[in-house]
Amino acid sequence: MLKQQLNFKLSQKLSPQQIQLMKLIQLPTQAFEQRISQEMNENPALEGGKEDTDKLDDEFNNEDDYGDENEVIETEINVDDYLSDDEVPSYKLSANNYSADDEEKQTPYASGTSFNQYLLTQLRTYRFDEEEEEIAKFLVGSVDESGYIRRDIADILDDLAFTQNVYTSEEKIEKVLEVVQELDPAGVGARDLQECLLLQLYRKNPTSPVSLAIEILDDAFDHFIKKHYSKLIQKFDITEDELREAIHEIESLNPKPGGSYAGNTKMVEHVVPDFAIKIVDGELDLTLNGRNAPELHVSREYSNMLKGYKASKEKSKSQKDAVMFIKQKLDAAKWFIEAIKQRQQTLFVTMNAIMHHQKEYFLTGDERNLKPMILKDIADKIDMDVSTVSRVANSKYVDTPYGTKLIKEFFSESMKNDQGEDVSTREIKKILEITINEESKKKPLTDDKLAKILKEKGYPIARRTVAKYREQLDIPVARLRKEI
Repeated sequence: MLKQQLNFKLSQKLSPQQIQLMKLIQLPTQAFEQRISQEMNENPALEGGKEDTDKLDDEFNNEDDYGDENEVIETEINVDDYLSDDEVPSYKLSANNYSADDEEKQTPYASGTSFNQYLLTQLRTYRFDEEEEEIAKFLVGSVDESGYIRRDIADILDDLAFTQNVYTSEEKIEKVLEVVQELDPAGVGARDLQECLLLQLYRKNPTSPVSLAIEILDDAFDHFIKKHYSKLIQKFDITEDELREAIHEIESLNPKPGGSYAGNTKMVEHVVPDFAIKIVDGELDLTLNGRNAPELHVSREYSNMLKGYKASKEKSKSQKDAVMFIKQKLDAAKWFIEAIKQRQQTLFVTMNAIMHHQKEYFLTGDERNLKPMILKDIADKIDMDVSTVSRVANSKYVDTPYGTKLIKEFFSESMKNDQGEDVSTREIKKILEITINEESKKKPLTDDKLAKILKEKGYPIARRTVAKYREQLDIPVARLRKEI
């Protein structure tokens, strides 16, 4: 049996405009410029450059611009489309298929010769039969960006048979691989770090330190990587000075020969600061990158089209369709300009709050002066949502007197020192880093000793916390920091 009911439902949804605004806020300067260029290409009612928009705003806000007071523009537009849940204008559907947190990634284009092409060019200087040439090309194609071939010979053998229709033997692949390993840069084509270092040493003049370095890597590689220097001295019956010279030869080698190739197609990212902080007469001065404040205005030509429509006495169906299209584009252009203004204000207010919270750091540049700061601290100060602060912090850079910094680096959790004061974990990490840099490399400090030193300095933290901070700073354990 059918029943008719009346239900009340309270829900909260982000409008398409709010989603687009969030996307604009999270964009760094360079991506923001690309977004503006894209919008101008899609919307002919949006133009760049200076324009007196005051008069235009009055015109667009006047309902008469879209028709006479008693006139109803009849179109074949489906009203249900405008009453759908997402309420997305048709001209923006393609841009709203992603959530506000999605990052649009573009494939970079690079010119020049790639690393693999460079290796293939060198192969032409060698004489191969038809089968060997196919194997050599396949091996070069298997070289990764670091210069290694990280595949078993047996796997390469199978792939040659299945993909290249080349049936050969592991012995012949090994023979061709030796030729590939003669290519420049030295060490290319190695299957692991040990082989990569040995290939480079074989090309050096056979001096005593080089010969000893080859012996160490060939016969005691495990002792070397674990820095068991006493075992190496005992095994090879050498002095400490001789071992030091051999290790110096090894340390001068390149563990990633492919990364040194100048023609590598890997893109280099150029960071464009979104903000700049300067110290003027002892006070901090914050500025927003001017590229975040473009000059945009609504097209005068489109406005004149509406005037022409209003002045015409006979209005055809095609004219009515055109005026709906123009109105849509004008509304979108006006909203986009307003969204950019909101973006500018949000960025400036957020960074200004961060700057004043970390004033002591920005005046001195000493990371030990960084105060504990989480996203909620800034969100409460500027009366905005935590997600908005996160979008600003995670993707923006600020130019300071001490270098260009990622804003999220200024955020950190707090810990209590021995006096009960809240201190930043960044401050503790900096003191830990300084302590390790000042240690004796012949007898580096263990995590237990580091914990005791930090406790003496007023930071009572556990050994496992020291280990965690050390790993976050990318500092190896004491044994691997040892030097002769």
